[in-house]
Amino acid sequence: MFFFTVYFFALFCMSHAAAIVSRSQSRPLQRSPPSQPPSVLGPVSELNIVNRVVSPDGFERSATLAGGIFPGPLIKASKGDNFSINVVNQLSDKSMPLATSVHWHGLAQHQSNWADGVSFVTQCPISSNDSFLHKFSVPTQAGTFWYHSHFSTQYCDGLRGPLVIYDPQDPLAHMYDVDDESTIITLADWYHIPSPILNQVVGAVSPNSTLINGLGRYPGGPASPLSVINVEQGKRYRFRIIGLACDPWFNFTIDGHKMTIIETDGIETEPVEVDSLPVYASQRYSVVVTANQPVDNYWIRSLSNLPGATFEGGQSSAILRYKGAPDQDPITQQSPSVLPFVEGDLHPLINPGAPGIPEIGKADVNINFDVGNTNGRFTMNNVSFKNPPAPVLLQILSGARHAMELLPEGSVYELPPNKVIEISIPASAAAFGGPHPMHLHGHTFDVIRSAGNNTPNFVNPPRRDTVSIGNPGDNVTIRFVTDNAGPWFFHCHIDWHLNSGFAVVMAENPDGIAAHKADIPDYWDDLCPPNDPWTDSHLGSFS
Repeated sequence: MFFFTVYFFALFCMSHAAAIVSRSQSRPLQRSPPSQPPSVLGPVSELNIVNRVVSPDGFERSATLAGGIFPGPLIKASKGDNFSINVVNQLSDKSMPLATSVHWHGLAQHQSNWADGVSFVTQCPISSNDSFLHKFSVPTQAGTFWYHSHFSTQYCDGLRGPLVIYDPQDPLAHMYDVDDESTIITLADWYHIPSPILNQVVGAVSPNSTLINGLGRYPGGPASPLSVINVEQGKRYRFRIIGLACDPWFNFTIDGHKMTIIETDGIETEPVEVDSLPVYASQRYSVVVTANQPVDNYWIRSLSNLPGATFEGGQSSAILRYKGAPDQDPITQQSPSVLPFVEGDLHPLINPGAPGIPEIGKADVNINFDVGNTNGRFTMNNVSFKNPPAPVLLQILSGARHAMELLPEGSVYELPPNKVIEISIPASAAAFGGPHPMHLHGHTFDVIRSAGNNTPNFVNPPRRDTVSIGNPGDNVTIRFVTDNAGPWFFHCHIDWHLNSGFAVVMAENPDGIAAHKADIPDYWDDLCPPNDPWTDSHLGSFS
């Protein structure tokens, strides 16, 4: 009976697909001035998603933006805050997607999976001229996060921004003097061509420039303004570095300055000193940098791993400017790295240690993912993820409980509650375009086997929410406990790869999901197409 219902609902959705993504009115595109320091929103706010013409690297293009700026406004909160963010879709440029959804990357969403913001997994997309109120709490999390579109490859068109939850009782606060809006550093790739066109490319997609805090330069382009980070000699700064990339990873360095890592993906770590930092798509770090050099200007560098990346003419760069230094480009030189980053050196400050029996393959549930690519689509265990006709959460709330009942077929893995889960992802040359950064929604996880290291660590492994699976020969392994019911996306965070099927859904504790059905607001259901036979016949009212 379930599959009979799914079949007819699929037919319904195909006939109404245009209605989901194109309820819009045409508006003239607006232009925004060159990027300024990001505006700041609180945990209770309205986030307007708009099309604007911007030129962050000197090249004008229409973009999809939060708050009309790139990167989007900083969302600033304190540990324990309750969030109530109304996402308002005002998109009108038909050269890019008109529907949207916004994901709060790194936030666990305990008992609020419906607010995770993932189109076709936890919700239907938000149509143009519609809005959706996300309500959730963060009782225990603090650190550096971000938000971005989770619809198609829309965040490559600009919908991405920082989110920081400050901890008034930060146990590492003694290590730094300054931690505010001025010490947030975003790293992003930028494209001159709208993502729907780039989606048609089979193989690598190359960005036109690298932006640091929303500014950069491209080959052959003008000497457009670069971002400036102002410091005062003698002070210690907590720089929150956020990888907003759609594709590349960046090697982040500051000429003449070392960095002490104190946070990884919202997890405070034992301090580790480095002079270079690889930042993969969606990863975040807090580093303490002491302004202990002579008063001058110093290059901040963010070199991508893609061919043709360069610092020539100020590309891939920003400026660290000491108080009293002249207003000019630096002339500093990059030194060879002597304190390289090693992921295995990152140890959680609080409650270290992986759950379960300390032996590979001895968790309660052990999953191995073989990754590959067939006819231009990525696969996990020989299945390429395709958007289901109804969000996975909606399917579960409608009575489906097991993987064999859930769509997309072969891409949903049922996980039992309160068990230790171990996932291994051997890197494969068949899945081209790596290293692939894998992100799990709803959890942080312990990386018991890191890329470049075959020796497992169960005592104090790195803990994070996004990990690079490295290069062929690596076999990255992670562990977590199923203490957070919900369908959680597990995917490559190179957005072009996700759009080509590099994902699965972890349906964690389906019975527990259904038990919280009453907590989901009625308006969540309203996102799906009107007169939807699935919701009308199976869900009824959420009240």
